[in-house]
Formats: sequence, structure tokens, C-alpha cells
Amino acid sequence: MVDLIEMGQAARRAARILNKLGVSEKNRGLAAAADALLAGEALLIQENAKDMEAGRAKNMSQGLLDRLLLTHDRIAAMADGLRQIIALEDPVGEVLSMKKRPNGLLIGKKRVPIGVIGIIYESRPNVTADAFGLCFKTGNAVILKGGSDAIHSNLAIASVIRDALKAAGLPEDAVQLIGDTSRETATAMMKMNGYIDVLIPRGGAGLIRSVVQNSTVPVIETGTGNCHIYVDESADLDMALDIIINAKTQRVGVCNACESIVLHEAVLDAFTGRLAEALKARHVEMRGDEPVCRRADGILPASEEDWGTEYLDYIVSIRTVSGIDEAIDHINRYNTGHSEAIITRDYANAQKFLDEVDAAAVYVNASTRFTDGGEFGFGAEIGISTQKLHARGPMGLTELTTTKYIIYGNGQTR
Repeated sequence: MVDLIEMGQAARRAARILNKLGVSEKNRGLAAAADALLAGEALLIQENAKDMEAGRAKNMSQGLLDRLLLTHDRIAAMADGLRQIIALEDPVGEVLSMKKRPNGLLIGKKRVPIGVIGIIYESRPNVTADAFGLCFKTGNAVILKGGSDAIHSNLAIASVIRDALKAAGLPEDAVQLIGDTSRETATAMMKMNGYIDVLIPRGGAGLIRSVVQNSTVPVIETGTGNCHIYVDESADLDMALDIIINAKTQRVGVCNACESIVLHEAVLDAFTGRLAEALKARHVEMRGDEPVCRRADGILPASEEDWGTEYLDYIVSIRTVSGIDEAIDHINRYNTGHSEAIITRDYANAQKFLDEVDAAAVYVNASTRFTDGGEFGFGAEIGISTQKLHARGPMGLTELTTTKYIIYGNGQTR
């Protein structure tokens, strides 16, 4: 097992240095890391090929292989993500309030780094670069533990970034990646109170559940995405079809992909056949309730389990409802608090859906695929929080800070 205590101590030392860096110094480090990713493309693709080969040997699904793959364009996107973070305003040091008390004390609140952030994640190598960038910009050191599926890719990305920071005269231990992918090491990381200030899991339901249940370090729960699209009685059906195809098939292995379609019974005759034909053409397996199965060939009967499943694959469930209230009840029962959408021309139903659906992001007439830090204008994101404390939804720079009170006096005593 790796020496996690030593890594924690190194991260603490790095965090103290990062806390003193100005915006220009942090941006210089991000620029150096972005350049290094582009310069190291051959190494990154070489190491990623090892992970892809192992994934195919294990019969990993196409959706998960897609999450794992690094290409020229994806490496360029990682570098561009770091440059986007450079362009964002640094929230650290922002004074949120300053009020004078009757006794003359000036009491203010300002944003400060959290300190050391731990992230446990699965098969997306870009998380390594994104997590570094957001944590570095906000003055936080980060300890990363990726899954075994992406270990070669993650080690290569972390190594390239660390070398770039060292060459720039900045603390390379601002980012550390744990090379041991065992469960024992993950469990030990969850107990690193005193070294890690907050732990963020990114991955499937099993990983997130394990971290939430076993960690003694405070956790920000990032979500699995059993995301729904509800096609209301008044929906523009051409729009609905375009949105569903985008949300389901543009990238199937991501948490903001549509996993469940909910249809108002009034649109079944006009829409089910069109929907089934479009999904079949894109090799999506459909699992529907009895009214849906009756209206199109090739749709399998859905089980109760299907309504609550995040497939991360070319599979979707389809459920019939009698109206907006039943749709909202169904979604709130089976969703994971991530992203939900309604397709409708009815203003009252749109507002009702926005008000009553319990999720981090709720859409009217748009794809759930927009739940993303970059799309929301935050730059790269650390994850999508599906909890309700501290942060909810895409977590950008602001969500990686905490606050402290700053008090100015002139001799007051109590």
C-alpha cells in the first residue's frame, strides 16, 4: 500500500504554498500544464492504449470505453479546459460582506481555499486534468485516486502536469495521484482526517455509495444520473425527438445522458413509432411499459428495476403517464437528483415542472446534456453535486472555496 500519510503531509505543505500564490502565479502554472499536455500527447495516447486494450479484454461496454478513450481532440480539449480556467475570475479573496457593529468592530466574510481535496473517480482520464485545474486555481492541493480501468492514462497525465509545475517553480505536490488502485487503499483514503478536508467521489452508484457510507472525511456527493425527459401533451414532437436523440445518444456513458423517457398518454399514437424508429437507427435498446410496447415493434417489456437504472449504455426506459402530476411523481420517485427535462408548449406545466421536480438542474425544452461546468460558463467542473449542502449542480471554482470571517477592531474587549 502506498504511504498515504506521506502524501497527505506533502499535500498540506503544497496547500500552504498555494494559499499564498497570486492570480498571475496560479495562471502561469495552469498555462504550463496546458502546454505540457499538448506536448505530451504521444505519451498520453500510448498509455491510454494500454487501458483501452485492457478494457476491451474485460468486455467493457461501448459507453464506458468511450469515457476511457483519449484522442488528439480530447487531449486538446483538456488543455483548452485549463486555459478556460485561466480566463475565469479567481474567487479566492473575494470579500462577500463587511458590516460595522455598534461596538465598532468591522466583521466581514471572504472566500478562501478549502485546503486539500481528495477525489476518487472511475474511468474518465480527463477528470485528472480538470480536477487539477480547478483545485489549483482555487489554491487547493488535490490527491487523486482514479480507477484501475484508467490507471495508465491517469498516471501519465498527472506526471506530465507535475513535471510542468516543477519546471515552473511551483509545488508539484499540488497534484498527487495514488498509483495503487486497490479497494483497501481507497478505504484508507476515506479515513484521512487531518490531511484531506473534503472527499469528492465521481463515478457510478456503487462507488458513490461506498464513499458516503465509509468515509470519515466530509463528502460532497456527486451524482449518478438517472435523467428523465418528459414529453408533455402539448409538446412540439419534432423538438422532443431531436432533444431525446441528443440527450440519449450524443454520449451514452456520461451522467447527464437521458436514461428514461416519460410520455404523456396523449402523444403515444403520434410519437411512439417515430421515437422507436429513431432510437433503433442509433442501436438503442428500448424497454417500455405495456402501452408503449403495444405501439411499436422491438420494444422489450420494462421491469420495475428499469425505472431506476442509470444504464450508461445504449439502453433507455420508456414510461407512460396520464399527466404532469403523474410525470413529476414518477420522476421524483426514481431520479437521482441530477438533471430532468420537460418538453412542452404549456407555460403552466413548464413552471410546475421547474417548481416541483427535485433535481440539481431542471430544463424546459432543452437537452439534459447541458448540465456541465463548461456549458454553464464555469470552465471545467469538478463534478455534478446531487446533494443539497454546500454545493448543488455543476461544481466550478466558487464551489471549491469556503469562507472565513475577518474582523477588524481597534482595541475592543468583551
